[in-house]
Amino acid sequence: METMNRRSAIALGVAAAAVAPLFALARSATAKEYGPNEGKEIAPGVRLVEVGTGTSDIPAYKSISIVDIVFQPGAVAPEEVMDNDMVCTIAAGEFTIKKADKEFKLREGDMYTCAKGKTDGSTNTSAVVGVHRIAILIPA
Repeated sequence: METMNRRSAIALGVAAAAVAPLFALARSATAKEYGPNEGKEIAPGVRLVEVGTGTSDIPAYKSISIVDIVFQPGAVAPEEVMDNDMVCTIAAGEFTIKKADKEFKLREGDMYTCAKGKTDGSTNTSAVVGVHRIAILIPA
């Protein structure tokens, strides 16, 4: 596992603090119920719904885009390389998250991060429709 220097830790802390209010403004952390055809299908049983975009006051990022990834029960978003840094929260359901070096379980209200260039995959392990609310940090 890579070590994190003080500067990186501070930058990550500032980014997380700046993104937290966006989650609150984007309909709290409660998941909206989406219809079966809303958004764009990105994997079988997995749809991406755009929630909104705003400008960023974080110097490293020009904007932040909020999306909901909607998973049917048992649906899988296979591991893929992340194009951007992201802050993710589980708005509904329970998930197993798989990264290159670890695997962990999350439930509603839990948060995690994804780093640009790293892999990430998700499986909805609950019997309900699951939702990841993701803040995608768009570089300046």
